[in-house]
Amino acid sequence: MKSIYSETFSNLEQYFIDHGDKKFRAVQVFQWLYQKRVSSFREMSNLKKEVIELLEQDYMFTKLEILEVQRDRDVNKYLFRLPDKEHIEAVLMFHDYGNSVCISTQVGCNMGCKFCESGRRKKVRSLEVYEMVQQVLAIEEDIDKRISHVVLMGIGEPFDNYDNVVDFISIINHPHGIALGSRHITVSTCGIIPKIKEFSELPYQVNLAISLHAPNDLLRNQIMPINRAYPLTELMPVIRDYIRKTNRRVTFEYILLKDVNDSVACAKELATLLRGMNCYVNLIPYNETNHIEFKRSSQETILKFYDILKKEKISVTIRREFGRKISAACGQLRSEKEESI
Repeated sequence: MKSIYSETFSNLEQYFIDHGDKKFRAVQVFQWLYQKRVSSFREMSNLKKEVIELLEQDYMFTKLEILEVQRDRDVNKYLFRLPDKEHIEAVLMFHDYGNSVCISTQVGCNMGCKFCESGRRKKVRSLEVYEMVQQVLAIEEDIDKRISHVVLMGIGEPFDNYDNVVDFISIINHPHGIALGSRHITVSTCGIIPKIKEFSELPYQVNLAISLHAPNDLLRNQIMPINRAYPLTELMPVIRDYIRKTNRRVTFEYILLKDVNDSVACAKELATLLRGMNCYVNLIPYNETNHIEFKRSSQETILKFYDILKKEKISVTIRREFGRKISAACGQLRSEKEESI
């Protein structure tokens, strides 16, 4: 039986049409689910008894269990237990412009980035649509506030779970759903070229972020195995095409790793790689973990890297740091839980 939270609005319209009913039923169901936040079909008081019985026959209500919450100033980190006893995590960040949640899209990750705690533990499976939707709903319920921004940048590679991610976006973006504006949704990928091309055809004005982390193929091959399949020499022209087609600015995520990718030469090479593109660079101080040998760049090095990009006329920010007192690295809380069992 399918979770009602996995059903897109258009699929639900078709469901009611196929059962000889009116498609406006989808509006009613979505409003009960995402605006009134009921927890059973019986609470949907403007639906006829036979409609409720039909829904109960074909769909179930499914919620995720919050197993643990670590709280620090301006950030909460959530560990969820899924119905099959697997674990994922999400991070809530309180900004002056709203509440942003970074969600997971898979249990584990097969991309194998050398610096990433999520990639250290291989992919078990991709998340169902409802398991992504429920991360947002559960956190909103926990804090009793609305989430204003959603980032798909937690455990997993979103474009390795492409169809479910697109359905998730349609649900949270729909005006009768969570009603989150397209420009408040960001999808991060390490560079799966066929899916970037496919994504550019969607009607959503969703933000795209590229996990770059190196300015050339030689270095990127060493720390990001995906680069051997989709090298920068092929990826960058696709990103330029994406920008032309969508007229959207692309973000390049760049984690600074001590003595690996944080040199003056790397900064200048990165500026050359990105020059002339409608983009900006998000420099990310590294969150060290016990299992991975990479170290955080010094503050002096981070600022020098930033200054070089600025002087080269590249738009750049240094990501504000959250949760250094908690298990801040992506996948770290899940690893700690499962490796303690």
